[in-house]
Amino acid sequence: MLGFALNAFTPMSFAYCCRLLRLRTGAVLIALGLIVSATVVWTFRKSRTPVSPNRPTKGIVRAGVYRYSRNPDYLGQMMIYLGVAVAKGSWWPFLLLPLLLVAIQLGVVRREERYLEAKFGQEYRDYKAQVPRWL
Repeated sequence: MLGFALNAFTPMSFAYCCRLLRLRTGAVLIALGLIVSATVVWTFRKSRTPVSPNRPTKGIVRAGVYRYSRNPDYLGQMMIYLGVAVAKGSWWPFLLLPLLLVAIQLGVVRREERYLEAKFGQEYRDYKAQVPRWL
């Protein structure tokens, strides 16, 4: 939202000659992000552990997209974020992306990792050694 607010005051838009391409590319990124996030929810439900980070997890999920990334839902959400930015045609969300990634890493991912390591110990450390945090 901050990127779009900044764009309203100081526009940094893509060239408008490519509007249809922007919309299609944005739609593809949004669709891919939604598919990844839906897959995360499905995998968690299949594993019988809560999706919500506010509820205690029942186990380490290693199936599906969690074989490739320890944080696939954040990757899906990032695809949606980038898809909206491309469709809107604004550079601001791209310029703010590093700050968003740092905020997610420091404010969410590290806290989740500490929780999982404290709860599951060696099992989680083994998972961390086998599967990258992002990709």
